[in-house]
This record gives sequence, structure tokens and C-alpha cells, in this order.
Amino acid sequence: MPSVYTRIINGELPGRIVYSDEDTVALLTIAPIRPGHTLVVPRVEIDRWIDLPDDVQSALWLAAAKVGRAIDKAFQPRRVAVIVGGLEVPHTHVHLVPIDNEKQITFAAADHDPDPAALDEAAERIRAALS
Repeated sequence: MPSVYTRIINGELPGRIVYSDEDTVALLTIAPIRPGHTLVVPRVEIDRWIDLPDDVQSALWLAAAKVGRAIDKAFQPRRVAVIVGGLEVPHTHVHLVPIDNEKQITFAAADHDPDPAALDEAAERIRAALS
């Protein structure tokens, strides 16, 4: 069965996609730790990031850097944190989280009922920074 990310990539489920290329897609998470919290996902559905082929691994991190720079420009945090946890969905995904201090890097702070308008605004800010 395809993962939720594959279903979003294929257009079967809605998602706020902010970037895509032939190997990767970046989309806002539905449970952001901070505004601008974005996931970068390879199009190939492989559970563990350490199992990605080298070319996909390279494409994933190049996309993460590109989107991370856009998040930095759009939100001006002290840092854009990277988290590769991957326990919630069996499809490799890199979390990019704009933070001002390390205490903000916790899934306990995730907003499980975010305002859709705030998500749309965050997505637009990232898209604008990418263009």
C-alpha cells in the first residue's frame, strides 16, 4: 500500500507542496512544530534513509538544502534544524524546522490542529523564497 507521502505526490490526497523536482518533493507537515516546518521526501518509497541509493540520497539532501535556504529567507530563524526521525510514516522524510533555540526541536510541540490559513501562508512564503 502506498505511503501517505506517495499518495500526496500522486495527487490522491491534498498536500501543501512547496517544491518538487524529478527525485524529491517538499511539503508542509500537517502537524508543524513551528510555522514553516517542511518535509522533504524522495519520490521513491523507501522506509529508512540509510537504505536510499546514493543518487537518491544526494538528491534528497540537495533538495533539503535548497528548501532550507528558502525557509531561512522566508522566516529568518536563527537556524533551520534538520530531523530525520521517520517513525511516523514508513517513507524516508527529512523535517526542516525553523528554530530560534534548541528547545524548539521537539515533536511534543507539534500543533495537531493548525490553522489552515496559517499553513497556506507559510507555504506561500516558502514558495516565494524559492522563486
